[in-house]
Amino acid sequence: MRPLIRTACCCLLRARVRAMATLPMASPAAAAAAAISSSSTRPIFSSRPNRILLARFFPAAPAPSGARGLRTSAAAAAAAVEVGGVKIARDDVVKEDDPTNNVPDTIFSKIGLQLHRRDNHPLGILKNTIYDYFDKNFAGQFDKFDDLCPLVSVKQNFDDVLVPADHVSRSYNDTYYVDSQTVLRCHTSAHQAELLRDGHTHFLVTGDVYRRDSIDSTHYPVFHQMEGFRVFSPDDWSGSGMDGTAYAAADLKKTLEGLARHLFGAVKMRWVDTYFPFTNPSFELEIYFQDDWLEVLGCGVTEQEILKRNGRTDHVAWAFGLGLERLAMVLFDIPDIRLFWSNDKRFTSQFSEGKLGVKFKPFSKFPPCYKDMSFWINDAFTENNLCEVVRGIAGDLVEEV
Repeated sequence: MRPLIRTACCCLLRARVRAMATLPMASPAAAAAAAISSSSTRPIFSSRPNRILLARFFPAAPAPSGARGLRTSAAAAAAAVEVGGVKIARDDVVKEDDPTNNVPDTIFSKIGLQLHRRDNHPLGILKNTIYDYFDKNFAGQFDKFDDLCPLVSVKQNFDDVLVPADHVSRSYNDTYYVDSQTVLRCHTSAHQAELLRDGHTHFLVTGDVYRRDSIDSTHYPVFHQMEGFRVFSPDDWSGSGMDGTAYAAADLKKTLEGLARHLFGAVKMRWVDTYFPFTNPSFELEIYFQDDWLEVLGCGVTEQEILKRNGRTDHVAWAFGLGLERLAMVLFDIPDIRLFWSNDKRFTSQFSEGKLGVKFKPFSKFPPCYKDMSFWINDAFTENNLCEVVRGIAGDLVEEV
């Protein structure tokens, strides 16, 4: 026992277990505030799952590959989905014989569900409401894409948007790698370069995005983003008295302040300077909501290098990205991000009108059940590895780890 103690430490895990319909509901404002540090905006990255380590922790688990945990049924393994005209089979995404693959079946099962394309779902309602704003204020200008394949190259996901080679978001601890050159997109920005090369200058991209994450009410490994992009030519700003960057920044702020009013009504707003690899200058828009400042989205003037690489040398552009779940949790009073995946009619029927203004009504609350587990860990342990195994075995019944 003594050598083991010298090389490992003991970890105590407490998991609160209950059915999703029974989650006690914290206030949506508190949940949204907590979500500010959630996966929709935080950097994406850390270290590669250790198979030997996981097998040592969970000897009863069937030879996990990466941090997969238990496999699903043969029916799931044979299933295939189609997204954007691309058929995706389970074996295209979950590759047990590839040491660089860390995608579990629980994640594959979410591909193709496309909650953002359901008109009577909170995420679909929010997407359509944002579309209405752009259709009203920029009639016929913005192309809309909401059915693009989530399998993208490492180049598309990182290199094309200038994510540094040593950035934490490239790590296996935070990103789902199908193989060494392919990932499940971490953000809708992964499609930016291809759309520019295809000649699109004004576009909105909505889709499901994937990041390995912790287990609680404001984090989920699959969520939804909307990306907005607008390109300006020299003729657009030549008579404005501003240079291209200043012109684009002013137009960006005016556009997004209008969007915030469209969604939240007459609210106080403020702009906060920040950093993103793909924009300069970069900003975050915050609104004063329920007695606190709430971050709504990140945005900025697109780095010139991105435009140059895609045939727009003399142009400028702006871009923004927002997490649909974060805003929907506030707008619909939904206190737990996992509820968006519920097929329970007591949840789905509440949004049948397909409009903003509905407030979620909780149902079926029961006391939590606490389970304590202890096991040995070594220096290679990361929390996300454990969360993948817990989620693979218990699904969404585990509320928090």
